[in-house]
Amino acid sequence: MSAFLDIMIEQAAREPKRIVLPEGNDRRTLEAAEEVLKRGFAEPIILGDPDRIAAEGFALEGARIIDPSKADVRDDMANMLYELRKAKGVTLEGAYRLLDDDLYFGVMLVKMGMADGMVAGACHATGDVLRPSLQILRTAPGIALVSSFFIMIVPDCPYGENGVFLFADCALEVQPSAEKLAHIAVNSANSFRKLIGAEPRVALLSHSTAGSASNSDQEKVIRATEIAHELDHELLLDGEMQLDAAIVAEIGERKAPNSPVAGKANVLIFPDLDSGNIGYKLVERLAKAEAFGPITQGIAAPVNDLSRGCTAEDIVGVIAITCVQAQSK
Repeated sequence: MSAFLDIMIEQAAREPKRIVLPEGNDRRTLEAAEEVLKRGFAEPIILGDPDRIAAEGFALEGARIIDPSKADVRDDMANMLYELRKAKGVTLEGAYRLLDDDLYFGVMLVKMGMADGMVAGACHATGDVLRPSLQILRTAPGIALVSSFFIMIVPDCPYGENGVFLFADCALEVQPSAEKLAHIAVNSANSFRKLIGAEPRVALLSHSTAGSASNSDQEKVIRATEIAHELDHELLLDGEMQLDAAIVAEIGERKAPNSPVAGKANVLIFPDLDSGNIGYKLVERLAKAEAFGPITQGIAAPVNDLSRGCTAEDIVGVIAITCVQAQSK
């Protein structure tokens, strides 16, 4: 496990949080829960049939195991879900049906204050994980949208925060407007500060630096930079900026000599999902970087998605990050 995840686990252990794991039918999830209990940095709540879970043979003493179909809280949960969603046409009977989906049940545990966050996606698509979160938990107060980021740990790298970067948005917002891009930038800076404990230096990336090109794509990033400054006057943030100008000091000094960020950015905001997704995968594969994510930001309580190709160790890491996010709520 990487040094970054060791730091996350150490931080999570200072104030362990209750994290729902809805995919109790998945051995990777159970293996991860066993490791979490061994390290004592979170309190897993596992959804599934207790007998089937016990038959898998993992040491899960200390975990709370809930069968959603038999849970005492099911009636209260259905009534609350009905009240939350009746304006959208959900009936009480429909609320009970939604609770047959363990992802909805898990999110409702968070909504009712019985859990602090949720981690899922080993067996579900991203949309299935996030849909109940957005319908029930919604966005945090003062937050305009939900977005995602990756923490990238690049070995032997002098750039960023000693090789540590935050990339956003690489998983959710396909073609963000200038206003959305600005909110992604500000929210990402806050996430970097909370998780890494360092001052964010944010670059809004483009194919252009300081007006070296002129077109609608470049103008969107310039406008996003202006809006981001309006949202947070104190934030070290600049754009539009090419990648090399953002992270390489000598190039930043030449291309954007008056920028407070050029040459030393540690938070990189991509102009669209294509560039963000391609960018993080290039760095992961060619630079042999560790990529932790996608981590969501902006939901009223932390809910994080896993890759369906994840390992048990990956799940342990996302649980730790989710705990740290929950601590800041």
